[in-house]
Order: sequence, then structure tokens, then C-alpha cells
Amino acid sequence: MGEERTTLGQKGRRWMLGAALFFLVLALAGLGGSYAWYRASLAPPADGGVSYPIVVEIPSGMSSRDIAELLSRAGVIRRAPVFLLYLRLEEPSAVLLAGRYRFEAPTSVPEVVRILREGRTYVETVTFTVPEGFTAEEIASLLEEKGLCTREEFLSEVARGSFSLPFSDEVPSPDERSGRKYRWEGYLFPDTYTVSKDAGAHAIAERMLRRFAEVFDPAWQEELKRRGISLDEAVIVASLVEREAVVPDERPKIAGVIYNRLAHKMPLQIDATVAYALGDPHRLEITYKDLEVDHPYNTYRVYGLPPGPIANPGREALKAAVFPESHEYLYYVTKKNGSGEHYFAQTYEEHLANIRRSEENARRLSSGA
Repeated sequence: MGEERTTLGQKGRRWMLGAALFFLVLALAGLGGSYAWYRASLAPPADGGVSYPIVVEIPSGMSSRDIAELLSRAGVIRRAPVFLLYLRLEEPSAVLLAGRYRFEAPTSVPEVVRILREGRTYVETVTFTVPEGFTAEEIASLLEEKGLCTREEFLSEVARGSFSLPFSDEVPSPDERSGRKYRWEGYLFPDTYTVSKDAGAHAIAERMLRRFAEVFDPAWQEELKRRGISLDEAVIVASLVEREAVVPDERPKIAGVIYNRLAHKMPLQIDATVAYALGDPHRLEITYKDLEVDHPYNTYRVYGLPPGPIANPGREALKAAVFPESHEYLYYVTKKNGSGEHYFAQTYEEHLANIRRSEENARRLSSGA
């Protein structure tokens, strides 16, 4: 009987041990399933009709719980509780930074936390292109169309804005140069820019001015010093070249004509300055009545350079103003044959002959001959 009780006791203990092992396996299986569910919930959300990119704004002082709910509602994460659990288990010291965030595609919870922890905020940008020869007023209209600032805000900066630039002391203000329209006209370098949507007029103008400083080669400054020409004079000449030259190869030659006429104390008589004075910089036809306009930029009536640039020249026009072609030409006139080229002359008689040739070209072009 004693042996039988022992055997029964052993069987009972084995049964209890087996049962315990069974329930332990069930518990572990449950935990394993829970862990698998947890890991799956950290994965990027499935495409459930959410359109990307998703932009969310996290205000300063928002709690982790509120951030989790915000991200969940926006479709950035699958479940807010899983996001909070991940923070507690794996990123207990993470500080989620306020700001605007942009998610271009489905993102896992660990990556979302990393983005918010590192403060990889999204800044909305706008790209715009300023063509060579644009005036400050045309740039101002372009920026207003892009929603970056008002026209008036930008022109105020161009007229009297204060900027810390390597060439600031060489550019006179309208108070220092009588008749000058905008202090920084000519120095707003034509290029393609990408700026923050809320950058503002001052920052945009400064960006363009600093681009000018980058492009204007220090060796060019040395050449101007050697020739006794100021930076501002060179930029004014470059703006004239930019508006007068159609064919790139003629830029240095036209610059040479301008310097020759200045040396001979002759009025420049450049139509583009009259167009600028009239507020219509791209006007193609200038009448005799237009030439009579009383304006400091009208180089038919005022000797010497105009008080400021009439456009914002590109690199090649600036280079032509620094390194003009050496020749004896004093006149030029468009060929009017569709090429955009000019006839150049040393004497007024040759110039009159070139004008007749130009008019004959125009008649032939209009008649189709």
C-alpha cells in the first residue's frame, strides 16, 4: 500500500508539472503573439487612402499623449497607444520637438520618433527664376506673384535696405546720388533661387545681393582699380550692355562703345535708358517725343552715365563691362535683319550710312524679299 501511494504521488506531481508547463507554454505563446503584434504595429501604416505628403504642426508644450493622438489622426502612425508604448519601452528619454513636419511616405514609429526627436522640421520653400536684364520692379512683381512678399516691401528694401555686404560702401544711396531710383538696382543677381516661403523681402534681397558678391570675381575688382573705374560705374555700364546687346558676342564691343563715348564727352544716347525712364524697360520702339522726356536716366539729354543701373545684369554683361573690347567705334545701330546684331561705326557719316542699311534691311524683311 505504501508503494502504491508513492506511485500515485509521483504521478500527481508529474501531472501538476505537466499542467504547469502547458500553461507556461500558453502564456509564452500569448506573450509572443503580443510581442509580434507590438512589432507589427510599429511598422509604417498601410496605404489606406491617406494621401502623401502629410504635414503636421506640433505646437510647443504638447504632451506625448497629445502628439500620439495628433499623429494617429493625421495617418502618420497606426495606433497612438503603440506609439506611447514604444516611447516608454525603447525611448524613455526622448524629447519630441515642436514644429512643422512633413512625411513624404509611410514611416515606421521608430523613424517618426527619430524625426521628432532630432527636430527635422519641414520648411515650405518657393523657387523662382530672375532672368538677366530684369529690373528691380519686375523682380518685385515676380516675388509678389509667388506669394513671397508684397511688391512694395521688396522695393523698399531695394531702395533703402541696409545690408552687411563686402561692397556696401561702394554703392551710393538715392540720398548720396541725385536722381538714383533704387540703391541696389543692378546688384540683384539674376539666377534661380529657392527660399523659405516666409523668408520675407529683406532676406530675399540679401540672398540676391550675396549671390552678386559670389559671382563678381575679385580679379575683376583689381582690373577696375587698374582702370580707375568704380564698381558702381561698371555695374551701370553692365546694365546698359545687358539691355542693348542681343547677341552675346557683341557685349564687349558695345561696352567698348560706351566707354569710348564717355571718354569723348559724348552723350551716350542709349534708347534703353529712355525706356527705363518711361517705366517701360522692354519698350522696343522709342519715338522722338520719348527722347525729350526730362529725366535723369535719359542719356539723350544728360551727359555721362545715368545715376544708377537700369537693370540687373548677368555674369557675361558684368564681365564685358570689366573687360570691354578695345576699338575706336563710337556708334552702333541694329541691323534690323532679324539677327539681333549691330552695325558699328567710328564716324557719324559711317553711322548714317549704317542707319540707311538698317532701314533697307527692315524694308526687305517686312516685304519678305
